[in-house]
Amino acid sequence: MPKPTKGARLGGGPAHERLMLANLAASLFTHKSIKTTETRAKRLRPVAERLVTFAKRGDLHARRRVLATIGDKTVVHELFTEIAPQVALRDGGYTRITKLGFRKGDNASMVQMELVLEPVTPKVKSNKASAKASAPVAEPVVEETEAPEAEVVEADAVEAETVEADAAEASAEEAK
Repeated sequence: MPKPTKGARLGGGPAHERLMLANLAASLFTHKSIKTTETRAKRLRPVAERLVTFAKRGDLHARRRVLATIGDKTVVHELFTEIAPQVALRDGGYTRITKLGFRKGDNASMVQMELVLEPVTPKVKSNKASAKASAPVAEPVVEETEAPEAEVVEADAVEAETVEADAAEASAEEAK
């Protein structure tokens, strides 16, 4: 007996479900964001992430695997040339699902599914054992460097004033 697929059944047969997910993925890659039901988005997420992973590989075999799922060559070209370079440093989690509320007609839970194209910020890895050992870290001592500089500036100003006063006296004596 064949093992049933995991997740909600989206109506129709398996072929209809495959085609619906392929069309949703193509729309997601074309528009970068789609509005759909929560059930469809949850079923679409692994399909879309797998296709993006293939696009990150970028070789001919990966392109043919994606073309087997999405029949539109322009969408596949956009996935490989525009989307894959933007998510090259991301290790997964290429999609984001945001709940929007409920649809008016049938009260279905609606979501906004979008590609995460922002640059990834690497997290600082910390080891718990070393963090406990180095927990009481003393704060660095900040030396006050501004006060001596201020004194130097004041000393320079005093010297400049004495030089100017001497010059003024010398010019006054010459004028006599």
